[in-house]
Amino acid sequence: MLDSPPLETATRRLTAALDQLEAAVERRLAQERQEAGLEAQVQALGVDRARLAAELDQMRHRADELEGVNRDVSHRLAVAMETIRTVLGEAGR
Repeated sequence: MLDSPPLETATRRLTAALDQLEAAVERRLAQERQEAGLEAQVQALGVDRARLAAELDQMRHRADELEGVNRDVSHRLAVAMETIRTVLGEAGR
């Protein structure tokens, strides 16, 4: 078998090199798309985290308010029960 002419050999090598370059570019573009997708997910998670933190702060504030109201109602009930006991005690005499 005869060796290929130098121009044909160079053309094949150039074609192979271009194919490798194209494959490398495709891999890089795919990686960049994946990174962009991950970056968007991280950004969305950050927004969700901020929203959840704000909601948690609101819920904590509401829980504190309810705890105060609960203490007040409990105190009022205790006073009312004591008043009822006193009235019933006086009525029983």
